[in-house]
Amino acid sequence: MASQLHLPADDSVQLLVTHSNIKTFSADIRFSLQTTVEAVKDKLWKKSGTPMESMRLELYDDTGSKVGDLNEDFRPLGFYSPHNGYRLHIIDLDPTSVTSGGWLEDTSLVEKYTISDEAYNKLDSNFRKFKEKMISQNPTASSKKLPDNYMEDLCANIKVGDRCEVEPGAKRGLVKFVGKAEALGPGFWVGIQYDEPLGKHDGMVKGVRFFQCPPAHGGIVRPDKVKVGDFPERDPFEEEEI
Repeated sequence: MASQLHLPADDSVQLLVTHSNIKTFSADIRFSLQTTVEAVKDKLWKKSGTPMESMRLELYDDTGSKVGDLNEDFRPLGFYSPHNGYRLHIIDLDPTSVTSGGWLEDTSLVEKYTISDEAYNKLDSNFRKFKEKMISQNPTASSKKLPDNYMEDLCANIKVGDRCEVEPGAKRGLVKFVGKAEALGPGFWVGIQYDEPLGKHDGMVKGVRFFQCPPAHGGIVRPDKVKVGDFPERDPFEEEEI
């Protein structure tokens, strides 16, 4: 007589877990129906922070009606006949619990550490003293505002159409723009059309068209990075061995 293959039924259930003290706590967790109530509590305290000995579990059906209390730790979860979509509600019985008071959800309830200016200034080291030290060592670093004519003098000998070499990398190209570019910051800038696709754009930056060039051939740099002169296009074969 041929034997029949019996596939085991799904012995797990997915429950919505909520918490009495943490209103925002809500998690869909799958449990084995063979798991004891004690093992369920052990799993839940790691997720909710409520110790097993302070935890009472209530089971509600999908209509919100209470099914019962899971008050016998040795019983398997399946004894209480839960179904997918039922709600398992954690009651934290400890009035001094870490979950009580609402501070886990509302940080405004947490007492903040404060220190007076006088006490703060007496500290051997603090951020205020560090900042003052950095400013004293480099006074210009505290001023983020650059003048409108920043590096204008360096543009005196740079004009559109000049051949140039740009650092870093000794990239060669053609000057396509000289002037202010408010979209990039105060001061003067130089737009370059590189001979090779070493750029980042086609002359348009942040929605502003400064010049026109092929894609990936454009760059805009500060004038101190640009040297104009006799910089012809490089022959890509000039360094090859014969």
